[in-house]
Amino acid sequence: MREHTGVMRFLEIDGLGPVSRIGLGTWQFGSREWGYGDTYASGGAVDIVRRARQLGVTLFDTAEVYGLGKSERILGEALGADRDRVVVASKVFPVAPFPAVVRSRAKGSAERLQLTKIPLYQIHQANPLVPDSVIMPGMKALLDDGTIGAAGVSNYSLDRWRKADEALGRPVVSNQVQFSLAHAAPLEDLVPFAEANDRMIMAYSPLAQGLLGGKYGPDNRPGGVRAMNPLFGTENLTRIQPLLDVVRAVAAAHDAKPAQVALAWLLALPQVVVIPGASSVEQLEFNVAAADLELGADEVAELTAAARAFTPVSAVQTLVDGVTEKVKDLLPGK
Repeated sequence: MREHTGVMRFLEIDGLGPVSRIGLGTWQFGSREWGYGDTYASGGAVDIVRRARQLGVTLFDTAEVYGLGKSERILGEALGADRDRVVVASKVFPVAPFPAVVRSRAKGSAERLQLTKIPLYQIHQANPLVPDSVIMPGMKALLDDGTIGAAGVSNYSLDRWRKADEALGRPVVSNQVQFSLAHAAPLEDLVPFAEANDRMIMAYSPLAQGLLGGKYGPDNRPGGVRAMNPLFGTENLTRIQPLLDVVRAVAAAHDAKPAQVALAWLLALPQVVVIPGASSVEQLEFNVAAADLELGADEVAELTAAARAFTPVSAVQTLVDGVTEKVKDLLPGK
Protein backbone atom coordinates (compact mmCIF):
# COMPACT_ATOMS: atom_id res chain seq x y z
CA MET A 1 0.00 0.00 0.00
CA ARG A 2 1.27 3.47 -0.93
CA GLU A 3 2.34 5.60 2.04
CA HIS A 4 2.73 9.37 2.32
CA THR A 5 6.23 10.73 1.64
CA GLY A 6 5.54 13.98 3.41
CA VAL A 7 5.05 16.21 0.33
CA MET A 8 1.69 17.97 0.32
CA ARG A 9 0.37 19.89 -2.68
CA PHE A 10 -1.40 23.24 -2.37
CA LEU A 11 -3.66 25.67 -4.20
CA GLU A 12 -3.26 29.43 -3.84
CA ILE A 13 -6.71 30.97 -3.47
CA ASP A 14 -7.32 34.71 -3.06
CA GLY A 15 -8.20 35.53 0.51
CA LEU A 16 -7.19 32.10 1.82
CA GLY A 17 -3.50 31.58 1.15
CA PRO A 18 -2.16 28.05 0.60
CA VAL A 19 -4.91 25.43 0.71
CA SER A 20 -3.83 21.80 0.96
CA ARG A 21 -5.13 19.71 -1.94
CA ILE A 22 -6.21 17.11 0.62
CA GLY A 23 -8.22 18.48 3.51
CA LEU A 24 -10.20 16.92 6.32
CA GLY A 25 -13.98 16.81 6.43
CA THR A 26 -15.32 16.74 10.00
CA TRP A 27 -19.00 15.91 9.61
CA GLN A 28 -18.50 12.75 11.65
CA PHE A 29 -16.88 14.60 14.57
CA GLY A 30 -20.25 15.54 15.97
CA SER A 31 -22.59 13.07 14.30
CA ARG A 32 -23.67 9.80 15.86
CA GLU A 33 -24.93 8.19 12.64
CA TRP A 34 -21.42 7.03 11.78
CA GLY A 35 -21.16 5.27 15.12
CA TYR A 36 -17.99 6.91 16.40
CA GLY A 37 -19.52 8.18 19.65
CA ASP A 38 -18.37 10.55 22.39
CA THR A 39 -15.04 8.86 23.10
CA TYR A 40 -14.09 9.30 19.46
CA ALA A 41 -14.92 13.00 19.66
CA SER A 42 -12.76 13.59 22.73
CA GLY A 43 -9.89 11.27 21.79
CA GLY A 44 -9.74 9.97 18.23
CA ALA A 45 -10.79 13.22 16.62
CA VAL A 46 -8.06 15.14 18.41
CA ASP A 47 -5.43 12.62 17.31
CA ILE A 48 -6.66 12.82 13.70
CA VAL A 49 -6.50 16.62 13.58
CA ARG A 50 -3.04 16.74 15.10
CA ARG A 51 -1.71 14.10 12.71
CA ALA A 52 -3.31 15.97 9.79
CA ARG A 53 -1.31 19.06 10.71
CA GLN A 54 1.89 17.03 10.90
CA LEU A 55 1.21 15.75 7.38
CA GLY A 56 0.75 19.25 5.96
CA VAL A 57 -3.05 19.45 5.90
CA THR A 58 -4.20 23.07 6.12
CA LEU A 59 -7.87 22.74 5.10
CA PHE A 60 -10.45 21.68 7.69
CA ASP A 61 -14.12 21.73 6.76
CA THR A 62 -17.06 21.81 9.17
CA ALA A 63 -20.54 23.36 9.47
CA GLU A 64 -22.92 24.66 12.10
CA VAL A 65 -25.35 21.80 11.44
CA TYR A 66 -22.78 19.03 11.95
CA GLY A 67 -23.84 17.66 15.30
CA LEU A 68 -25.65 20.98 15.90
CA GLY A 69 -22.38 22.80 16.51
CA LYS A 70 -20.54 19.92 18.12
CA SER A 71 -18.23 19.39 15.15
CA GLU A 72 -17.13 23.03 15.25
CA ARG A 73 -16.41 22.83 18.97
CA ILE A 74 -14.40 19.63 18.62
CA LEU A 75 -12.41 20.97 15.67
CA GLY A 76 -11.64 24.27 17.34
CA GLU A 77 -10.42 22.53 20.48
CA ALA A 78 -8.41 19.93 18.55
CA LEU A 79 -6.61 22.54 16.44
CA GLY A 80 -5.42 24.38 19.53
CA ALA A 81 -2.96 27.18 18.73
CA ASP A 82 -2.92 26.03 15.09
CA ARG A 83 -6.51 27.20 14.59
CA ASP A 84 -5.22 30.62 13.47
CA ARG A 85 -2.68 29.10 11.06
CA VAL A 86 -4.97 26.97 8.91
CA VAL A 87 -7.93 27.37 6.57
CA VAL A 88 -10.96 26.52 8.67
CA ALA A 89 -14.06 26.38 6.48
CA SER A 90 -17.51 26.42 8.03
CA LYS A 91 -21.00 26.76 6.61
CA VAL A 92 -24.22 28.56 7.47
CA PHE A 93 -27.43 26.66 6.77
CA PRO A 94 -29.58 29.16 4.88
CA VAL A 95 -32.81 29.18 6.86
CA ALA A 96 -34.08 32.79 6.83
CA PRO A 97 -30.66 33.88 5.51
CA PHE A 98 -31.13 37.61 5.96
CA PRO A 99 -28.05 39.71 6.78
CA ALA A 100 -28.69 39.97 10.52
CA VAL A 101 -29.27 36.20 10.73
CA VAL A 102 -26.13 35.40 8.74
CA ARG A 103 -24.10 37.69 11.00
CA SER A 104 -25.48 36.06 14.15
CA ARG A 105 -24.79 32.55 12.85
CA ALA A 106 -21.24 33.46 11.79
CA LYS A 107 -20.61 34.82 15.28
CA GLY A 108 -21.85 31.55 16.78
CA SER A 109 -19.61 29.46 14.54
CA ALA A 110 -16.59 31.63 15.29
CA GLU A 111 -17.15 31.27 19.03
CA ARG A 112 -17.45 27.48 18.79
CA LEU A 113 -14.31 27.32 16.64
CA GLN A 114 -12.51 29.75 18.99
CA LEU A 115 -11.68 31.99 16.05
CA THR A 116 -11.83 35.75 15.69
CA LYS A 117 -12.00 35.31 11.91
CA ILE A 118 -13.39 32.36 9.91
CA PRO A 119 -11.10 31.95 6.89
CA LEU A 120 -13.80 30.52 4.60
CA TYR A 121 -17.51 30.87 5.28
CA GLN A 122 -19.92 29.08 2.96
CA ILE A 123 -23.64 29.04 2.20
CA HIS A 124 -24.46 25.38 2.87
CA GLN A 125 -27.25 24.97 0.30
CA ALA A 126 -28.84 27.02 -2.43
CA ASN A 127 -32.05 28.30 -0.88
CA PRO A 128 -34.84 27.62 -3.42
CA LEU A 129 -37.00 30.50 -2.16
CA VAL A 130 -34.51 33.20 -1.18
CA PRO A 131 -32.26 34.52 -3.96
CA ASP A 132 -28.59 35.35 -3.51
CA SER A 133 -29.42 39.02 -3.96
CA VAL A 134 -30.88 38.71 -0.44
CA ILE A 135 -28.31 36.30 1.02
CA MET A 136 -25.03 37.76 -0.21
CA PRO A 137 -25.29 41.24 1.33
CA GLY A 138 -24.91 39.52 4.69
CA MET A 139 -21.78 37.73 3.48
CA LYS A 140 -20.42 41.00 2.05
CA ALA A 141 -20.83 42.70 5.42
CA LEU A 142 -18.89 39.87 7.08
CA LEU A 143 -16.10 40.28 4.52
CA ASP A 144 -16.01 44.05 4.93
CA ASP A 145 -15.63 43.93 8.71
CA GLY A 146 -13.14 41.04 8.70
CA THR A 147 -15.38 38.47 10.40
CA ILE A 148 -14.63 36.10 7.50
CA GLY A 149 -11.71 35.92 5.10
CA ALA A 150 -13.53 34.69 1.99
CA ALA A 151 -17.02 33.68 0.93
CA GLY A 152 -17.92 30.33 -0.58
CA VAL A 153 -20.99 28.31 -1.46
CA SER A 154 -21.92 24.64 -1.35
CA ASN A 155 -24.15 22.53 -3.58
CA TYR A 156 -24.57 25.41 -6.06
CA SER A 157 -25.15 24.94 -9.77
CA LEU A 158 -22.93 26.97 -12.09
CA ASP A 159 -25.78 29.37 -12.85
CA ARG A 160 -26.45 29.92 -9.15
CA TRP A 161 -22.71 30.33 -8.47
CA ARG A 162 -22.53 33.09 -11.06
CA LYS A 163 -25.56 34.80 -9.53
CA ALA A 164 -23.91 34.62 -6.10
CA ASP A 165 -20.81 36.26 -7.59
CA GLU A 166 -22.89 39.08 -8.99
CA ALA A 167 -24.78 39.56 -5.74
CA LEU A 168 -21.60 39.58 -3.65
CA GLY A 169 -19.85 42.05 -5.94
CA ARG A 170 -16.61 40.10 -5.68
CA PRO A 171 -15.55 36.49 -6.28
CA VAL A 172 -17.28 33.70 -4.40
CA VAL A 173 -14.03 31.76 -4.19
CA SER A 174 -15.27 28.20 -3.74
CA ASN A 175 -18.09 25.75 -4.34
CA GLN A 176 -18.27 22.60 -2.23
CA VAL A 177 -20.04 19.84 -4.14
CA GLN A 178 -20.45 16.10 -4.19
CA PHE A 179 -17.75 14.98 -6.60
CA SER A 180 -16.12 11.63 -7.25
CA LEU A 181 -15.60 9.06 -9.97
CA ALA A 182 -19.09 7.83 -9.07
CA HIS A 183 -20.61 11.33 -9.21
CA ALA A 184 -18.68 13.12 -11.93
CA ALA A 185 -21.20 15.78 -13.06
CA PRO A 186 -19.01 18.72 -11.86
CA LEU A 187 -16.57 17.83 -14.64
CA GLU A 188 -18.91 19.28 -17.22
CA ASP A 189 -19.23 22.87 -16.02
CA LEU A 190 -18.01 23.59 -12.48
CA VAL A 191 -14.42 22.45 -13.02
CA PRO A 192 -13.94 24.46 -16.24
CA PHE A 193 -15.41 27.55 -14.53
CA ALA A 194 -13.09 27.15 -11.55
CA GLU A 195 -10.07 26.72 -13.81
CA ALA A 196 -10.91 29.74 -15.93
CA ASN A 197 -11.61 31.99 -12.94
CA ASP A 198 -9.08 30.84 -10.30
CA ARG A 199 -11.77 29.42 -8.03
CA MET A 200 -11.78 26.25 -5.93
CA ILE A 201 -13.94 23.15 -6.12
CA MET A 202 -14.14 21.34 -2.78
CA ALA A 203 -15.04 17.72 -3.43
CA TYR A 204 -17.03 16.16 -0.61
CA SER A 205 -17.77 12.45 -0.49
CA PRO A 206 -14.78 11.93 -2.83
CA LEU A 207 -14.84 8.19 -2.17
CA ALA A 208 -18.63 7.91 -2.50
CA GLN A 209 -18.94 6.70 1.12
CA GLY A 210 -16.40 3.96 0.48
CA LEU A 211 -17.93 2.66 -2.75
CA LEU A 212 -14.73 3.49 -4.64
CA GLY A 213 -12.67 1.38 -2.25
CA GLY A 214 -13.71 -1.54 -4.43
CA LYS A 215 -14.81 -4.01 -1.78
CA TYR A 216 -18.57 -3.73 -2.29
CA GLY A 217 -20.52 -5.48 -5.04
CA PRO A 218 -23.96 -6.95 -5.81
CA ASP A 219 -23.22 -9.90 -3.53
CA ASN A 220 -21.54 -7.82 -0.83
CA ARG A 221 -23.73 -4.87 0.06
CA PRO A 222 -22.98 -2.70 3.12
CA GLY A 223 -25.18 -2.12 6.12
CA GLY A 224 -25.61 0.94 8.33
CA VAL A 225 -25.73 4.44 6.84
CA ARG A 226 -24.40 3.26 3.48
CA ALA A 227 -27.37 0.93 2.99
CA MET A 228 -29.57 4.02 2.55
CA ASN A 229 -27.41 5.37 -0.28
CA PRO A 230 -28.87 4.51 -3.72
CA LEU A 231 -25.37 3.91 -5.05
CA PHE A 232 -25.21 0.79 -2.90
CA GLY A 233 -28.36 -0.71 -4.43
CA THR A 234 -27.88 -4.01 -6.25
CA GLU A 235 -28.39 -2.52 -9.73
CA ASN A 236 -25.91 0.31 -9.16
CA LEU A 237 -23.35 -2.02 -7.63
CA THR A 238 -23.62 -4.05 -10.83
CA ARG A 239 -23.40 -1.00 -13.08
CA ILE A 240 -20.33 0.41 -11.39
CA GLN A 241 -18.17 -2.71 -11.76
CA PRO A 242 -16.62 -1.62 -15.11
CA LEU A 243 -15.52 1.64 -13.49
CA LEU A 244 -14.15 -0.20 -10.47
CA ASP A 245 -12.24 -2.56 -12.78
CA VAL A 246 -10.43 0.45 -14.29
CA VAL A 247 -9.72 1.86 -10.83
CA ARG A 248 -8.31 -1.48 -9.66
CA ALA A 249 -6.07 -1.78 -12.73
CA VAL A 250 -4.62 1.71 -12.22
CA ALA A 251 -4.13 0.99 -8.51
CA ALA A 252 -2.22 -2.21 -9.27
CA ALA A 253 0.08 -0.31 -11.66
CA HIS A 254 1.02 2.14 -8.88
CA ASP A 255 1.14 -0.23 -5.90
CA ALA A 256 -1.76 1.76 -4.46
CA LYS A 257 -5.27 1.04 -3.29
CA PRO A 258 -8.40 1.81 -5.35
CA ALA A 259 -9.54 4.53 -2.93
CA GLN A 260 -6.19 6.31 -3.30
CA VAL A 261 -6.57 6.24 -7.08
CA ALA A 262 -10.05 7.74 -6.74
CA LEU A 263 -8.62 10.63 -4.72
CA ALA A 264 -5.63 11.03 -7.05
CA TRP A 265 -7.97 11.35 -10.03
CA LEU A 266 -9.69 14.32 -8.40
CA LEU A 267 -6.31 15.87 -7.56
CA ALA A 268 -5.27 15.54 -11.20
CA LEU A 269 -8.06 17.98 -12.10
CA PRO A 270 -7.43 21.74 -12.01
CA GLN A 271 -8.53 23.74 -8.97
CA VAL A 272 -9.96 20.73 -7.10
CA VAL A 273 -9.33 19.88 -3.45
CA VAL A 274 -10.78 16.89 -1.61
CA ILE A 275 -12.14 16.73 1.93
CA PRO A 276 -12.56 13.07 2.89
CA GLY A 277 -13.43 12.24 6.47
CA ALA A 278 -11.35 9.93 8.61
CA SER A 279 -12.41 7.62 11.42
CA SER A 280 -8.83 6.96 12.54
CA VAL A 281 -5.28 8.27 12.18
CA GLU A 282 -4.54 5.32 9.91
CA GLN A 283 -7.38 6.24 7.57
CA LEU A 284 -6.20 9.85 7.49
CA GLU A 285 -2.67 8.74 6.58
CA PHE A 286 -4.08 6.48 3.87
CA ASN A 287 -6.03 9.38 2.36
CA VAL A 288 -3.16 11.86 2.52
CA ALA A 289 -0.87 9.39 0.74
CA ALA A 290 -2.97 9.97 -2.37
CA ALA A 291 -1.29 13.38 -2.68
CA ASP A 292 1.88 11.55 -3.74
CA LEU A 293 0.20 9.51 -6.45
CA GLU A 294 0.93 10.97 -9.89
CA LEU A 295 -1.37 9.49 -12.51
CA GLY A 296 -0.41 9.49 -16.17
CA ALA A 297 -2.48 11.50 -18.64
CA ASP A 298 -3.68 8.28 -20.25
CA GLU A 299 -4.77 6.92 -16.86
CA VAL A 300 -6.65 10.11 -16.03
CA ALA A 301 -8.38 9.95 -19.41
CA GLU A 302 -9.32 6.30 -18.95
CA LEU A 303 -10.71 6.93 -15.48
CA THR A 304 -12.62 9.98 -16.73
CA ALA A 305 -14.18 8.01 -19.58
CA ALA A 306 -15.21 5.22 -17.18
CA ALA A 307 -16.69 7.77 -14.76
CA ARG A 308 -18.73 9.40 -17.52
CA ALA A 309 -19.94 5.99 -18.71
CA PHE A 310 -21.32 5.10 -15.27
CA THR A 311 -25.04 5.90 -15.22
CA PRO A 312 -26.62 5.01 -11.88
CA VAL A 313 -30.31 4.29 -11.54
CA SER A 314 -32.46 6.64 -9.48
CA ALA A 315 -33.24 6.36 -5.79
CA VAL A 316 -36.83 5.42 -6.69
CA GLN A 317 -35.67 2.56 -8.87
CA THR A 318 -33.27 1.42 -6.16
CA LEU A 319 -36.19 1.32 -3.69
CA VAL A 320 -38.30 -0.68 -6.13
CA ASP A 321 -35.45 -3.14 -6.69
CA GLY A 322 -35.00 -3.53 -2.93
CA VAL A 323 -38.68 -4.27 -2.39
CA THR A 324 -38.62 -6.77 -5.27
CA GLU A 325 -35.69 -8.59 -3.73
CA LYS A 326 -37.48 -8.81 -0.39
CA VAL A 327 -40.60 -10.22 -2.06
CA LYS A 328 -38.53 -12.82 -3.89
CA ASP A 329 -37.01 -13.90 -0.59
CA LEU A 330 -40.50 -14.56 0.76
CA LEU A 331 -41.62 -16.68 -2.17
CA PRO A 332 -41.98 -20.47 -1.73
CA GLY A 333 -38.83 -22.34 -2.57
CA LYS A 334 -36.56 -19.64 -1.28
